[in-house]
Amino acid sequence: MLYQNKLVAKFINNIMQDGKKTVAEKSFYGALTEVSADNKQAVDVFEQAIQTVGPKIEVRARRIGGANYQVPTEVRGERRISLAMRWIIDAARKRPNSEYRTFSKKLAAELKDAAEGKGEAVKKRDTVLRMAEANRAFSHFRW
Repeated sequence: MLYQNKLVAKFINNIMQDGKKTVAEKSFYGALTEVSADNKQAVDVFEQAIQTVGPKIEVRARRIGGANYQVPTEVRGERRISLAMRWIIDAARKRPNSEYRTFSKKLAAELKDAAEGKGEAVKKRDTVLRMAEANRAFSHFRW
């Protein structure tokens, strides 16, 4: 563990595929090196990105009287961080190969964008919030 940070360790574990942790670490640390090239604290940018992308409200399906309702509920802290990590990683993986050659460059770009409040992961968060806002009428079904 290079940064002695639990959030960093969790993020690396989320990046990991097929048990290849060293590959995931190399990609993540490479991304942080890219981010820190812009004269910013890399871990601060990473944490800012996680905070920005994490949703505050989401919808959950609830079955009441034979009908399914999308009920908006508050997202607890651990799930908020988990969703933010997942969305950032997915958005980084979907970035085009022509523009960014390696995953670490894709991840660096996505972290920078997320920290600034733009990018694909932030769009995903906005979609979830819009969904919750649209179904606010069913919020009295909360359990």
